[in-house]
Amino acid sequence: MSPAQFIGAMKKGLLAPAYLFLGSEAYDRRRCREALLDAHLPHAERAQGITHYDLSRNSVAEVIDDARALSLFASKRLIIAGSAEAAVPKTSKAAAADVDEDDEGAPAPSSVVSDVKPLEDYLRSPTPDVVVLFEATRFSLEGDDKKKSERIARFFGAIRDVVEFAPYSPDDARREAQSIAKKLGVTLEPPALELLVEALAADIARIATELEKLSLLSLGRAVTPDDIQTMVPDARSSTIFALVNALGRRDRARSLAVLDTLCREGEYLPLALAFLSSQFRQALIAREANLRSSQQIQGHFTKIGVQMWASRADQVNQTATKFTREQLERGLKLIFETDRDLRSARPDDRIVMEQFVVKLTA
Repeated sequence: MSPAQFIGAMKKGLLAPAYLFLGSEAYDRRRCREALLDAHLPHAERAQGITHYDLSRNSVAEVIDDARALSLFASKRLIIAGSAEAAVPKTSKAAAADVDEDDEGAPAPSSVVSDVKPLEDYLRSPTPDVVVLFEATRFSLEGDDKKKSERIARFFGAIRDVVEFAPYSPDDARREAQSIAKKLGVTLEPPALELLVEALAADIARIATELEKLSLLSLGRAVTPDDIQTMVPDARSSTIFALVNALGRRDRARSLAVLDTLCREGEYLPLALAFLSSQFRQALIAREANLRSSQQIQGHFTKIGVQMWASRADQVNQTATKFTREQLERGLKLIFETDRDLRSARPDDRIVMEQFVVKLTA
């Protein structure tokens, strides 16, 4: 079930006795939880009607025992069991290695059956007006985490209503950011929107938070890229990535404008060039290895001993998409020449970098 389908069901008042929220994306999960509260618990009953559990400390059986109990203080109840992934027993192979990997093809340990049986029994005859929500938010639904999420879903297989929270793609994040901005009465200049999404790696939960702050800053005027640089964490460092994007589009004017921003901010240009070199090298490796997603890129570099965050993998993926292999190789050659020129006697760093931009966008 998608978040949109879940919210639609809540608006119609179609509630199930139990739900599993699966995935690490926080923005839609928060919206779905709010929709569940609105549909099930009146505001006056929320203080007494909500109970929280942490399955890293409590068992599924404890949660179910509470669900079966009648409350003297609330006619309707919502029981939220967080860290649901902690309830899933490790396979013998994973336990021996002290990791969370799924031992594909191995028989399920006997503890799996005993741990999940109280839930299966409860769902055959659930308590009226009680909703139990299990939240497994540690793992993503993509990349190396996909098998782990699938194993969690199998463990909680008795729950028919599973809501999956997949990460937003950059395009989806832009559309949702525009929708959020419209609701807040915020006007974003197109370059500002691009920079906001790039700076926060399409993390729509963080984007929504920053847009709320920008609504107070803008006071009716359009938000500019300079506003993003001032207000949004990580935006300053992402300016170099904005340069990569502009170079990838062969947009010479935009590339020179971003370079001007770097100079005005006092960026040490040899360091910026070093970042470009790393970006191009990793993108070339991704192309040669035929890696087609951010998750594949992150997994590949992690396996060869290069630590890479998801946001960085997304940047490398976008660079590999924008440049062909030949263009990346040519770019690395130009970067080598530019680095040599920056090391020459008393160079004008800005002029050297401008020449690099002109050659790469020719």
